[in-house]
Amino acid sequence: MKGLKGKNVLVTGASSGIGQAIAIRLASEGCNIAINYRKSPDGAEDTEEMAMQKACGDVENCGVKSLLVQGDVSKEEDIISMVNTVVERFGSLDILVNNAGIQTESPSHEIETVEFDRVLTVNLRGAYLCARETIKQLLSQNRSGIIINISSVHEIIPRPMYVSYSISKGGMENMTKTLALEYANRGIRVNAVAPGATVTPINEAWTNDPEKKAIVESHIPMGRAGTSEEMAAAVAFLASDEAAYITGQTLFVDGGLTLYADFREAWSA
Repeated sequence: MKGLKGKNVLVTGASSGIGQAIAIRLASEGCNIAINYRKSPDGAEDTEEMAMQKACGDVENCGVKSLLVQGDVSKEEDIISMVNTVVERFGSLDILVNNAGIQTESPSHEIETVEFDRVLTVNLRGAYLCARETIKQLLSQNRSGIIINISSVHEIIPRPMYVSYSISKGGMENMTKTLALEYANRGIRVNAVAPGATVTPINEAWTNDPEKKAIVESHIPMGRAGTSEEMAAAVAFLASDEAAYITGQTLFVDGGLTLYADFREAWSA
């Protein structure tokens, strides 16, 4: 897509699933990719290998660079170090993709405070701190830039048993709008992609169970779950110059899930 070749990108939580697909897609567009992982580098190494194969094929030194960068987005010091490392190695950071996220299941009246805080710390506070450090770097170099937050349909759809996750994504919606408004005149665009039900390793509890999968897909107007590659395509669009006049928006990539699928049949109150 227009305007992506040669851009320097950091993708958090890029060892698997949607984050991995994003890193691979942006590398295929000619971006230099910094692949963040929290603990073991194994998944990140797989991402790097697939990204470079997609970007370069069998060509050596095709011009696309990759970097593995360790960091726990629940820790401020890790985030600062991670962003600084990317800038030191690549020279700048043009695009941040805030993908790292976790969830925990519990009745809302029983969730432990420590678990509630852990989800908010990773999903919302971590995303904000990554954005903050990226914006600092962009302003210090007087560069334009792009931040894309990976949200969820649950920023607007309530999700019982996952109250901390829903709160974190609802907060991400407002964070996206606030940062977009504050820095629009500095050439920094901030948007979000909100996936619906997606086939990823984190969702294997239902993707690998035909009965559970059928229940999930019954709520989706298009009748199927999405793929990580479809989410990555939306990110590539918002990161490209094709979306140069878009900021402060959430793009729902959900097969129509947010269209209140249970109201497909006509009824009267």
